[in-house]
Amino acid sequence: MPVKEALSDFGKYLVKESRKNLTRKGKRDRGGLYDSLDYEVKVSKNSFEFTFLMEDYGPFQDQGVKGKTSSSKAPKSPFKFGTGTGKKGGLTKAMQSWVKRKGIRFRNRKSGQFMSYESTAFVIARSIYLTGIEPTRFYSRPFELGFKRLPNKVVEAYGLEIEKFLKQSTK
Repeated sequence: MPVKEALSDFGKYLVKESRKNLTRKGKRDRGGLYDSLDYEVKVSKNSFEFTFLMEDYGPFQDQGVKGKTSSSKAPKSPFKFGTGTGKKGGLTKAMQSWVKRKGIRFRNRKSGQFMSYESTAFVIARSIYLTGIEPTRFYSRPFELGFKRLPNKVVEAYGLEIEKFLKQSTK
């Protein structure tokens, strides 16, 4: 099996399993991340390259994010809210569109009136900011499982291509 074919099989497996995991874990709201999953394989004479593609927020969904005050949801995550590297107000804006799309509005405890979408989004965003995001491992789990099988295929395929190259060179 050629190297390109082995890596393409790995890429197809990774995309299929990652999409299954997103659907199973209820993380397929509008399908942006789901639809963005893809891979590229580049094989040249002396090297090969495999690239897995996804939306920018994919790694945060996969590995989770530690909260500003608590890291209990994602203790092993390399990401953390409150480091100053993210866009200011980005989480609240994302929550506003999500809350409106889902039709979620909290009630005021004292008056019983519905809060505005903006206020509801702020409350949810603040909770996420402080407590973090739980990891889904939608991508990393299939990657680990597929990678365990991949080296044998690639070594076998790469060995066959070297053998073919040597036969052609000696003629």
